[in-house]
Amino acid sequence: MTAKQTEPVTIISLRELNLGTPEPQPRESKTFTVEEAVETIGFGRFHIALFLIMGSTGVAEAMEIMLIAVVSPVIRCEWQLENWQVALVTTMVFFGYMVFSILFGLLADRYGRWKILFISFLWGAYFSLLTSFSPSYIWFVFLRTMVGCGVSGHSQGLIIKTEFLPTKYRGYMLPLSQVFWLAGSLLIIGLASVVVPTIGWRWLIRIASIPGIILIMAFKFIPESARFNVSTGNTQAALATLERIAKMNRSVMPEGKLVEPILEKRGRFADLLDAKYLRTTLQIWVIWLGISFAYYGVILASAELLERDLVCGSRSESEVAVTVGVLEESQSPCYCHMFAPSDYRTMIISTIGEIALNPLNILGINFLGRRLSLSITMGCTALFFLLLNICTSSAGLIGFLFTLRALVAANFNTIYIYTAEVYPTTMRALGMGISGSLCRIGAMVAPFIAQVLMSASFLGALCLFSSVCVLCAISAFTLPIETKGRALQQIK
Repeated sequence: MTAKQTEPVTIISLRELNLGTPEPQPRESKTFTVEEAVETIGFGRFHIALFLIMGSTGVAEAMEIMLIAVVSPVIRCEWQLENWQVALVTTMVFFGYMVFSILFGLLADRYGRWKILFISFLWGAYFSLLTSFSPSYIWFVFLRTMVGCGVSGHSQGLIIKTEFLPTKYRGYMLPLSQVFWLAGSLLIIGLASVVVPTIGWRWLIRIASIPGIILIMAFKFIPESARFNVSTGNTQAALATLERIAKMNRSVMPEGKLVEPILEKRGRFADLLDAKYLRTTLQIWVIWLGISFAYYGVILASAELLERDLVCGSRSESEVAVTVGVLEESQSPCYCHMFAPSDYRTMIISTIGEIALNPLNILGINFLGRRLSLSITMGCTALFFLLLNICTSSAGLIGFLFTLRALVAANFNTIYIYTAEVYPTTMRALGMGISGSLCRIGAMVAPFIAQVLMSASFLGALCLFSSVCVLCAISAFTLPIETKGRALQQIK
């Protein structure tokens, strides 16, 4: 009797136990970040298209910047300009660049990289075309300053490339962007050699604005940065962009849900001077200023050496002043000396130097690291500036200029990559913008050293360029953060 009563109780207990065991436990849903998605998707067709379109911004920028070097002799003659007036044109271009680099960087961190890049190209192309109709020197200076303002936003193209590239490809693909700058430089020099002697410098400026106009139409194929979208809380847009990239690359997305913290505080100047980044920021600013000073110093000094025939510093400006027509008997400090075909060839050869060290630069960046690679190339730049003072043949001068162009281009490659990698998404565009802005201070000073001081004291100008490069080499070597193999930071 007792057994019969106990059995049902046991069955009930087992049923209760069976019902309780499979009670569903809350499972943790998988999540992923933009960084993980970018690494999972990998490199593919999207990145090639991105490289070609965003890299081509370098073609437009190089043509606008190098334009000053090739038209300087023409406007000097047409408007009878003195040395300081010719130097002022370049200085004002970089003044506009300096002011708007900060503004565009601030706006890009708040409203998006793509929007600012698009606006900057519209701005640059519009004022570039207007420059070709300049009725006077004053109008020319003003309109080229406006072009400088627009060109300052082109760096957002580099930021978009950096934020979409997987970590291991950044050290290879970003230095290759130098090819586009080289193409733009060679294109404007080649066009100048044909257009200026035939239909004039105004048509050269009109032709030079065409690449920028074409790129404006190509930007629709490039999306906004996914890292920027998630930082503003627009996760759906970021997810759609990543899915599109995965589809183009014939790859797969990571499993789970895209999750990133929404960052309310973005694009604040104070963040750059936060204790974590203070030393890095200050040293980066010194390096940017020095690299730009050296880079544009080489470009303008090359033009001056050819235009004035200052090889070995053996001939002063007064000895080489060439006047034309009614100016022939004049005592005016202005002169008309147009580039000869051989001068254009020399400029082309020295410009090709910008790509000569690219393979070694890529190897150095990826194996030695960004800091050591930059300190070595800056040290070599200082040495070759001094070697320009050696009395040598025309071929020797071309060789020195060729090597210098290669070194200063390598310096720019490395500091661009380092700056884009070292700052987090919340202040990456602002960090690049302010660095680019301070960089233009060096570019503003360079014309007065390369185009004015060099005439008075050739060795003094070279020593000044060399000293600045030594200071930059020391700053690069002592940078506190190495970004080689480091994932891009989302928050500070």
